[in-house]
Amino acid sequence: MLKAPVMSKEKLTFKDIVHENEKVAVFIDGANLYGAAKSLNLDIDYRKLKQRFSANTRLMRIYYYTAVMDDAEYSPVRPLVDWLDYNGYTLVTKAMREYTDPSGRKKYKGSMDIDLAVDAMSIADKVDHIVIFSGDGDFTKLADALQRKGVRVTAVSTIITHPPMIADELRRQADAFIELNDLRHLIERANSGKVYQERPVAREENYDEAELT
Repeated sequence: MLKAPVMSKEKLTFKDIVHENEKVAVFIDGANLYGAAKSLNLDIDYRKLKQRFSANTRLMRIYYYTAVMDDAEYSPVRPLVDWLDYNGYTLVTKAMREYTDPSGRKKYKGSMDIDLAVDAMSIADKVDHIVIFSGDGDFTKLADALQRKGVRVTAVSTIITHPPMIADELRRQADAFIELNDLRHLIERANSGKVYQERPVAREENYDEAELT
């Protein structure tokens, strides 16, 4: 009997991977996604991104993780963070930590990897599918742990940049990989360059809270 052809992870589309009626949680590594989008000159419309998952799945949660500079007079990420917080995203932030490198230069650090991993494992028993917008190889072990709990894992990043933005080990571990550039027609902002100045609206409560407690 002939076997069905195995589809390459690079060729799978959004509709191939995301199935109707499955319970999905989306985890966005803000810094990593920003870097990937910038490398593709892609201006993401986060309203469209959320609507895409809401329309095609039972979206349980959509998380966004980022570190912020609390003491800065103005942070470029603050308008986006505020907008997401009012528009249905579960926002997880922490203050950046300042340190001095061996050459004496001040630098900032604010990894959200542990926060994302803990939240993903906490919700794993309540969902069928976890989508991680990140190419960070540190999430390879997380993907493996989720899969052992019976959860499908999809990684969203890009391999068409030089170098690729996704670690090879994460792409191999994930059940599926979505090329971020292939989502351009679904999630790109119509008026490129527009700042997040939408008037805040009441927080959307489209999630099934009973299934998450």
